[in-house]
Amino acid sequence: MASVVRFRSVVLDCPDPYALAEFYAAVAGGRPQAADDDWVVLQVPDGPRLAFQRAEGYAPPEWPRADSNGQQFHLDFDAGPTWEELDAAHERVLALGARPLDLEDREQKDFQVYADPAGHPFCLCRIEKP
Repeated sequence: MASVVRFRSVVLDCPDPYALAEFYAAVAGGRPQAADDDWVVLQVPDGPRLAFQRAEGYAPPEWPRADSNGQQFHLDFDAGPTWEELDAAHERVLALGARPLDLEDREQKDFQVYADPAGHPFCLCRIEKP
């Protein structure tokens, strides 16, 4: 079946678009491009286009919740096939300002959950076969 449209961007609301774009550029690569103070785009090399828009009164999702303030989506990042690679990525995202949300049972789940500096959940995943 032919698609109706082409995928453009994943857009994240946040209080400071450039700061959050810088965080994800450090995590996944690319260089933030600011259209203005309210809109910044990051083209991840060999990946998606992420955009960040200023949202006045922004309140981060609370994880894990399924009610009116639950997460609406999250980003998954391939940290590599080994636990050593995931541990190295863990240290780097913490140094960049991420905060752990769920580090339990990683051997059973093959992922760990974090919040970015604006509170959006994201996962570092151990991917044996991409």
